[in-house]
Amino acid sequence: MERQNVTLSLPKDVLKQAKHLAIERGTSLSGLLKSCLEELVRRESGGREAARRMKRRLRKGFPLGTRGRATWTRESLHER
Repeated sequence: MERQNVTLSLPKDVLKQAKHLAIERGTSLSGLLKSCLEELVRRESGGREAARRMKRRLRKGFPLGTRGRATWTRESLHER
């Protein structure tokens, strides 16, 4: 996989906490950021795919057992 360096500007206290977190997890700051960004991208991609599947299902419709025809009348539905 091809890599590219990036430069970040972070508040010093956030950077210090992130370095400690990376040490606790046994990784580097770069490794910590990489895993966090990969997880974010994976979640976002999954959400978009789920939305596409849902829209396809809605367009196709759901089988109601009526074969596309209403077997009732408005009046029968609203009988009291």
